[in-house]
Amino acid sequence: MIRINQIKLPVTHDTVQLEQKIKKALKLKADTPFQYQIVKKSIDARKKPDLFYVYSVDVETADDQKILKKVNNNNVMSIKVKKYVLPEVINPSRTPVIAGAGPAGLFCAYALMSEGFHPIVAERGKKVEERTADVQKFWETGVLDTASNVQFGEGGAGTFSDGKLNTLVKDPIGRNRFVLETFVKFGAPEHILYENKPHIGTDILADVIKRMREFMTENGVEFLFETCVTGFSTGKNGNLKSIELNHDRQIDTDCLILAIGHSARDTFSLLQEKDLNMQAKSFAVGFRVEHPQSEVNLTQYGDLYADKLPAAPYKVTANLPSGRGVYSFCMCPGGYVVNASSEEHRLAVNGMSYSDRGGSNANSAIIVSVTPEDFKADAIRHGVLKDADGKEDVLSGVRFQERLEERAWKLGNGKIPQQLFGDYCKNRPSVSYGAFESTTKGDSVLCNLRGLLPEELEESFIEGMHHFSRAIPEFDREDAILSGVESRTSSPVRIVRDESFQSNIRGIYPCGEGAGYAGGIMSAAMDGLKVAEAIGRYAIESK
Repeated sequence: MIRINQIKLPVTHDTVQLEQKIKKALKLKADTPFQYQIVKKSIDARKKPDLFYVYSVDVETADDQKILKKVNNNNVMSIKVKKYVLPEVINPSRTPVIAGAGPAGLFCAYALMSEGFHPIVAERGKKVEERTADVQKFWETGVLDTASNVQFGEGGAGTFSDGKLNTLVKDPIGRNRFVLETFVKFGAPEHILYENKPHIGTDILADVIKRMREFMTENGVEFLFETCVTGFSTGKNGNLKSIELNHDRQIDTDCLILAIGHSARDTFSLLQEKDLNMQAKSFAVGFRVEHPQSEVNLTQYGDLYADKLPAAPYKVTANLPSGRGVYSFCMCPGGYVVNASSEEHRLAVNGMSYSDRGGSNANSAIIVSVTPEDFKADAIRHGVLKDADGKEDVLSGVRFQERLEERAWKLGNGKIPQQLFGDYCKNRPSVSYGAFESTTKGDSVLCNLRGLLPEELEESFIEGMHHFSRAIPEFDREDAILSGVESRTSSPVRIVRDESFQSNIRGIYPCGEGAGYAGGIMSAAMDGLKVAEAIGRYAIESK
């Protein structure tokens, strides 16, 4: 196989021009047959108005080595494509139970099925099609189902997001490609296999998840919806012996995968009571910030292509003199701000977009890093702890989130509380939008968001917004719309696991974002594969 990198073409190019570039790079005669596959495609907009698509392609010919001998180009090389391979388990005897049907749980189940296991998936929420109806009802009426919402249900929290499928996780053995190919197998568009920043959109993702579940059900995976792990017991050796579901059913198993997601606060409390080894971990909080998508396109692409290319993304980050990090997270081009609440009288927001990214606004979480020391200081400030010497609570990050979300709910009386950035800086309530209006899923109300975050976080947020305007002009425009509160950026705890991927209670496998080992759809799915591999290796070694 021959890999060609750095093929540059105008954004108006066609397939014929790409094939001509391949022939030229390999010095092929006009009639030489070849096959190619796009490996990566991205936009280079650094030298506006000259924009380019940049490709990496894999090419097969009748004699690759002969052709390579004629080519003297650092961007042309011989490669071997590594195919992801799961452990081959013969007659596996365990019945793994997976708690959670988000990306981690689904891909763990899919891999275990492929290894020959017949896992059980227990999901506290509903099937994705029923869940979608519950979420839409909540956005329209404000009536919340605490077991079926943006956070809970088949597909996990990522189902109602932008459906981004890029990750920074290093992937030497091909898990990333395997996840993308699996999505395509169940109905995702093939361009996600090569786009630099692939996304699938909440509308397509829901259908893909449904097909994936139906295939697994036909092949021996059992799904139990509206079913929550409410307890477990151990044997005399201290290892997992059985689990309890919905307080009224027991399943004997020595293998429980905790793919519970970052919002399963009641399960975190259960694990704490059961002395599972957990740690409070840093994460980030802030606001969902909206700008007109047309303005973002203009900044990113320039006048010539602003209305001719797909909705433009952005990424901003700053390390402030205070030591805090401020950065964008889950940026949604052409998206919506959504009410992502999962508990009564607590409100959290997220961003979501459909596959066409056709909304009028761009939105992103602009968030500030927080640490266990911040959780403790906030608890003291609110009278939860008397002093800084109080006993460390591994769920202190959860409590910190809860306090923020309770304040956000009160500010909006259950509606998404919003404010213009200029008013936020001046600490005065907003009474109307500026040059553009918010696009939300769920009712919103204008108010004063100052005081929702601790003061030092507010200062960092404002400083970060001004800093980002150096890279994206008018990022700190006075009528940028803030929505609060963005509190579910990642898990507030890490469930400790060892090299075998097990917790201190043997047989329990922490997995995915909720356990603190992932930060998005792709990394969670890949962690599900890692855990399935570990279980498969154990089955082989114990024969």
